[in-house]
Amino acid sequence: MSGKIIKVSGPLVIAEGLEDANMADVVRVGEQRLIGEILNMTGGQASIQVYEETSGLGPGAVVETTGAPLSVELGPGIIENIYDGIQRPLEEIMKTCGANLKRGVEVPALSREKKWHFVPVAKVGDKVRGGDVLGTVQETAVVLHKIMVPVKLAGTLSFVAEEGDYTIEECIAKLTTDKGEEKPLTMVQKWPVRVGRPYEKKYPPIRPLQTGQRVIDTMFPIAKGGTAAVPGPFGSGKTVVQHQLAKWSDVDIVIYIGCGERGNEMTDVLREFPELVDPRTGESLMKRTVLIANTSDMPVAAREASVYTGITIAEYFRDMGYDVAVIADSTSRWAEALREMSGRLEEMPGEEGYPAYLASRLAQFYERAGVVECIGSDERRGSLTAVGAVSPPGGDLSEPVSQGTMRIVKVFWALDASLAYRRHFPAINWLNSYSLYLDGTKGWFDENLGPEFMQGRATAMRMLQEEANLQEIVQLVGKDALSPNDQLTLETAKMVREDFLQQNAFMDVDSYSSHQRQKKLMSMILDFDRLAREAVRRGAELEQIMAIPAKEKIGRAKYAAADEYEAVYDGISREMEAEIAAIVEKAGDIE
Repeated sequence: MSGKIIKVSGPLVIAEGLEDANMADVVRVGEQRLIGEILNMTGGQASIQVYEETSGLGPGAVVETTGAPLSVELGPGIIENIYDGIQRPLEEIMKTCGANLKRGVEVPALSREKKWHFVPVAKVGDKVRGGDVLGTVQETAVVLHKIMVPVKLAGTLSFVAEEGDYTIEECIAKLTTDKGEEKPLTMVQKWPVRVGRPYEKKYPPIRPLQTGQRVIDTMFPIAKGGTAAVPGPFGSGKTVVQHQLAKWSDVDIVIYIGCGERGNEMTDVLREFPELVDPRTGESLMKRTVLIANTSDMPVAAREASVYTGITIAEYFRDMGYDVAVIADSTSRWAEALREMSGRLEEMPGEEGYPAYLASRLAQFYERAGVVECIGSDERRGSLTAVGAVSPPGGDLSEPVSQGTMRIVKVFWALDASLAYRRHFPAINWLNSYSLYLDGTKGWFDENLGPEFMQGRATAMRMLQEEANLQEIVQLVGKDALSPNDQLTLETAKMVREDFLQQNAFMDVDSYSSHQRQKKLMSMILDFDRLAREAVRRGAELEQIMAIPAKEKIGRAKYAAADEYEAVYDGISREMEAEIAAIVEKAGDIE
């Protein structure tokens, strides 16, 4: 059915004559068939947000409803692809209409020509239900794509295709329902983006996500299936932190959503990811990555859709039993899109002009994360971890998006511009950040790294807190007025900051650090503190202890090669013990 436009206000279009349309229906607007979505209905009038530039549209133009909500296509071909906010494949569009994205262009999200090698798992006569695996396709070298029965279907398989090459639209199985209806099944299915995919059961997140970033893994860990926010002012390194998470996290799939960010940041991702090698698989990082590029110069309404598009694709891979990470950069730009559309709809504004439903929309996004038992007859457990950047204007964390996010997420990595200006990266402020997964992940850390790992973390955090307190005294009376033990606390805290928390993303050996390596590096710094305190107690001079060669070697220890670090660290520890013992012995002789 179709209606006619009566008003155009930027990305918002009002149309009449759509009495039979539904809320959230996708519509085609004007001669160019621009994609839009119905936001609200008043009688036969519909308010439509258009996901493309609306210049040239005017009253009288035709609006046709498709009768279906905004949905994504799910099937082989998603991995390694680059989509816009409404899942249009940008590379395919570039082949058809050049470098500039034309309005109204219709290109399917997944290739209809490409053939995939299907290997059946189910057989004729099997009773199946939604989520059961029919067969597999090796999508990339590292991702085995499981072709699943669509969620709402159940019945008996009357036909299963033989192993071979098929397009995503060819029938690979037929299912007879309990009512006797025969349903052909293909490799592709559709799912509405604003509806979370179902699961059997949700579990508490207890396994840490290893990111290779020491300040995150040791100090403020996030669990697989957890939620985290990376807030910080302009230039504090939000995007860099998120790139590091996307590159090195030990997940099977990464969905990177560039939501309203600058185009050059997405360009960095597109250039870097194909060249970077995943330390776990040895393959290019693009082999497990989906990019959703919705940059700041693209239509504002599509920003809102891009976040839902990304998390729906993530849920699809989660349902296969994979660990998936969704990196959204940045949710503030998404909230700005909500604010603009809300203003055009003439809704009552909330705080700072954001709509009153901002907090609930943020919650709807983050609540789709979690560790779940996937639907289907065989037991599969998947996880979806959501990490969102927040860009508060002027770094003010009291603004609505930051506050709404902090109420929902359980990990808060507070970025600090002053650390970034001092070239301390990742610029996560250890005094303002927190993780509520410490208790949940403690069992895993104790089992895999020993109880001394969490004890060492607590000691290091205490020293950083004490350093902050002592710095105030130092500014008043100077460092020399402190006791030797307090001076040693300052020195150890400095080692924790500079030798442990600081990482160099431009050096491959330091860009990624395994849990075991982090544990050994931290224990070496804390051993120095313990030995130095004992030596001072026995009469040794603090200046002499600070001048030992082994201390300087600890500072360079993080640059030891990945296959040599254990021997290097053990050697430094032996040297340190011997050098401090010699100083203590000398002090005893003098006495």
